[in-house]
Amino acid sequence: MLEEVQLWLDRHSWSATDRPLDLLRAAKAAAGVQGTVSVVLPALNEQDTVGDIVEAIREDLMTGEIPLVDEVVVMDSGSSDGTSRVSSAAGAQVVHRDSVLPRMPIAAGKGEVMWRSLLATEGEIVCFIDADLRDFDSQFVSGIIGPLLTDPELQLVKAMYDRPMSGGGERGGRVTELVARPLLNLHWPQLAGFVQPLGGEYAARRSLLERLPFPVGYGVELGMLVDSLDLAGLNALGQVDVGVRRHRNQDGQALGRMAATIYATAQRRLERGHLVRPVLTQFDRGADRLFAPTAHTVTTEERPPMITVPEYLARRRKAA
Repeated sequence: MLEEVQLWLDRHSWSATDRPLDLLRAAKAAAGVQGTVSVVLPALNEQDTVGDIVEAIREDLMTGEIPLVDEVVVMDSGSSDGTSRVSSAAGAQVVHRDSVLPRMPIAAGKGEVMWRSLLATEGEIVCFIDADLRDFDSQFVSGIIGPLLTDPELQLVKAMYDRPMSGGGERGGRVTELVARPLLNLHWPQLAGFVQPLGGEYAARRSLLERLPFPVGYGVELGMLVDSLDLAGLNALGQVDVGVRRHRNQDGQALGRMAATIYATAQRRLERGHLVRPVLTQFDRGADRLFAPTAHTVTTEERPPMITVPEYLARRRKAA
């Protein structure tokens, strides 16, 4: 490990318990507008978990004389279940992906709704939380916004945690260990200290997010980390231990498609070019018990920095 990274680990890795809520509320009050916080939950068919997450955030972080969180927005990515209904009943503002920036055709993927969420939120600190978390603890939010509220030099903070597999003792994070961590260590060694580089829980200043391109799919976390390093430098990044993350585990083939997308995101940043053939072939046994191939397109589309979108610029000028 680079000496620079070891120093970063010592100075930019914290526990959620390092900053009590009273300290954070005082820091938020002192920060004024720059301390406003929006929590965004990108959601696709998460009716079983999203309501509990919203309720925990509202009860723990949006009450009292100085609420720590100013708004909770569920970005519905085209759910066919009761995600929107449950989210609204729990007290979230529900924004449907298709209603934001309707002049631009929709691309499927998590990064797409995260990008559009910048036009649907007001806070100067934006905190992203995956909507499939179980046994949710609000310190997932307070832990990662804490360093941004107390240190104006920080730009992006990711959560780190243990990830037990559902129903067993094996640890999760297979795509992280087999794809993301090797890529980062080999090509961006300054980022080797991140425990959960692909984790979906992180917070960043709007002033950084609006300058980043957003891969539309699962490559958004790796892309955001690499691009933030380029734009802001390692010392503007941090991570916070929030305990244990429990969520729905995906099957091997879904992880394969995720891995291909992440690799494509890394390749684009290594060469700023195009893949020769962005397709992944996977195999399943058919009814005849023979292996049948299925080809999946590996998305390489990215949204431009939001600061270049006229509607966003007009909205920011009006707010100012």
